[in-house]
Amino acid sequence: MTTVRRTRADRPAAALSGTLAGAQVQPDNAVTRLRLDLSYDGSGFHGWSLQPGLRTVQEVLQEALGRALALPAGPPLTVAGRTDAGVHARGQVAHADVARAAWEAACPAAARRLARQLPPDVRVRAIGRAPDGFDARFSALWRRYSYRVCDDPAAADPLRRHDTLWYPRRVDIARMNEAARACLGEHDFAAFCRRREGASTVRELLELQWARPAPGLAVAAVTADAFCHNMVRALVGGLLAVGDGRRPAGWLAEVLAAAVRDPAVVVAPPHGLCLEEVRYPADADLAARAALTRRFRPAPRLAPPATTYDRGCG
Repeated sequence: MTTVRRTRADRPAAALSGTLAGAQVQPDNAVTRLRLDLSYDGSGFHGWSLQPGLRTVQEVLQEALGRALALPAGPPLTVAGRTDAGVHARGQVAHADVARAAWEAACPAAARRLARQLPPDVRVRAIGRAPDGFDARFSALWRRYSYRVCDDPAAADPLRRHDTLWYPRRVDIARMNEAARACLGEHDFAAFCRRREGASTVRELLELQWARPAPGLAVAAVTADAFCHNMVRALVGGLLAVGDGRRPAGWLAEVLAAAVRDPAVVVAPPHGLCLEEVRYPADADLAARAALTRRFRPAPRLAPPATTYDRGCG
């Protein structure tokens, strides 16, 4: 599978501006910032973010972390990608600021304690002190998602039914990749996003590529500096319409250029989507990257004013 990446996001952040590096507010000396690398099966969760009365990944993890570190309450978590209900994660990253004394006391056994506290559908694979300037959300260079589709009923694996969309029509991935190329680069993805007040819909799409790792299975790799709400699943839904022949290959480019939600673009179900990886710059460039990401990015065309990014997932 050929991977298409743009290099601007990988440019060393330290070279951007000497003033940016000092813009990141560091935690107080009595506080330690922790980085957590985690995975979860999203089937039993109403997404990442806290919601009253609903089971969410953030709630479960915060409570478990509080117990594991013997804190009076679970510490608030900041995450790289706020996944929706039913979306999975293999390479999610979060950070939390905790009392330094509590971390130092629990550090040697923190990972084992968390494993005992967490339910089986969430695992923290690594936990440790974050480098100076690290912000799980704003320091990220890019996020990579995958979307799994089975388009052959006879090849459908019942053991993968919770992370694979069973699609009733055969799809042509060559047509889908042809259509996907028009979306690469920086664009206003308003046509594929659920708008949120004060959030920009401008993103840089670095990779959008389909492959067939096995007969009857099509997997999309989708990488961008960030994603707005529903963006990945809307792109997948549009590409499936191209792949099964209901739409021409040039249709997706027309939808993108219109920059308004098109009811013909069906948002794909959440369970086929998985956050695979989040990439960060070198430690010395983390603070500068976070400061740069927080800056307003204007739309390349006339659009409503925006003030910051929404880093949620499709």
